[in-house]
Amino acid sequence: MKRLRTGRVLAGVAAVATFVTGGVMGVLSASAEAAGCQVSYAVASQWNGGFTGNVTVTNLGDPLTGWRLTWTFPGSQQISQTWGGQHSQSGANVTVSNASWNGALATNGSTSLGFNATFSGSNTAPGNFALNGVTCTGSVNPTTGPTTGPTTPPTQPTTPPTTQPTTPPTTVPTSVPPTSEWNPPSNLVTPLNEVWQHQEDTYSNGNLYGFRNYGWDQLLANGGYINYCVRWDSSASVTAAQRDQIHATLQRQYQKIIDQVVGFSGFPYTAVPVRVVGWAVRDRAQLQWTDNSVDIYVNDIRENAPQCATTCGRFFNQNGQYPNCPGGAARHYDHSLWLTAGFGGGHGGDWGQRLGSEYYMQNINATNMYVLLHEIGHTYGLDDFYDWTPTGVCCFLMKANTTNQITEFDKWMLRDWWRHLKSRYGY
Repeated sequence: MKRLRTGRVLAGVAAVATFVTGGVMGVLSASAEAAGCQVSYAVASQWNGGFTGNVTVTNLGDPLTGWRLTWTFPGSQQISQTWGGQHSQSGANVTVSNASWNGALATNGSTSLGFNATFSGSNTAPGNFALNGVTCTGSVNPTTGPTTGPTTPPTQPTTPPTTQPTTPPTTVPTSVPPTSEWNPPSNLVTPLNEVWQHQEDTYSNGNLYGFRNYGWDQLLANGGYINYCVRWDSSASVTAAQRDQIHATLQRQYQKIIDQVVGFSGFPYTAVPVRVVGWAVRDRAQLQWTDNSVDIYVNDIRENAPQCATTCGRFFNQNGQYPNCPGGAARHYDHSLWLTAGFGGGHGGDWGQRLGSEYYMQNINATNMYVLLHEIGHTYGLDDFYDWTPTGVCCFLMKANTTNQITEFDKWMLRDWWRHLKSRYGY
């Protein structure tokens, strides 16, 4: 797995807000409803001193061409990063404005945004939600007085985070989702056995079980989330909206891989938050934002490409300790998303994934960004099949250029990895 894997692939909640902490489900009385709009709020995951929040706002009034959502936190919560909008915060008061690509909101349309935040003490749900100055009550009721500002918000985003982290524990839960065991379809038993035997024979010079930096290891070491740093290997500029789109797409595609093992053989997570903690670039002027939501590394060139700080990278610190990372362990990165101008196909491994920057941006709204999915598969140990094909199967994601989506065979290959490695994590 240390070897470079090369993929020659062509290029909410409704009336209440729910949260999961340590695998325990709770309810937050956070459904703020108001004239002209309705808001649902969810804590998708929570860990010691931090959490991921998701907000969905529905426009119940006239169509909008721009929106501004405000709310008030009742405690110490401070937002550090958002996607699906641009935020500002003054004390407990938060304002999130639309991104450049999701400002249009049709009547009865909804849009979602997400954020990472810190807190101390209790993490009580916010209140006083308002859209463009109109308090959200869940209905349009002109008899309650004149509306101020646009009468309502959101339309389905044209390119937004279509799946934010929806419910991932970031600490190993005390209980796990309902589970199934090893029972692949009968026609896949033989090819699955062939694949596992091949991997045992070829990985790390026959030391598959001795290697300790698979994506599984990184995910479980974190307690259920993955951090990324983007290596922007291009001369193109990146706006804040594009940055957020890149993050949202990465979250959506990554969850597709995780979905294949949810509920299987004690796998402890139902969703995995993906956090982009840094960007590496040749010239700071290429990054057209001024907020400090991500760490920025400038002109540290390795492999002829911008490199994120090695002191913060899991690949370079496989003991999981980051004493020299400027932002500390919380700002470490597990994978690099290496986006290279003019690059065809993809590479993937325990270090992350590499693919063309043009391909990524052109497919940012695709249901399946199959090159990225293929390379994330390598991060989780899945093999390449350039020189052989397992018995009785022809077309699956990890056999490059034979399909553009995850198949039943890919799912069971991922499950096979989990069932063979899970004992090292105590499952």
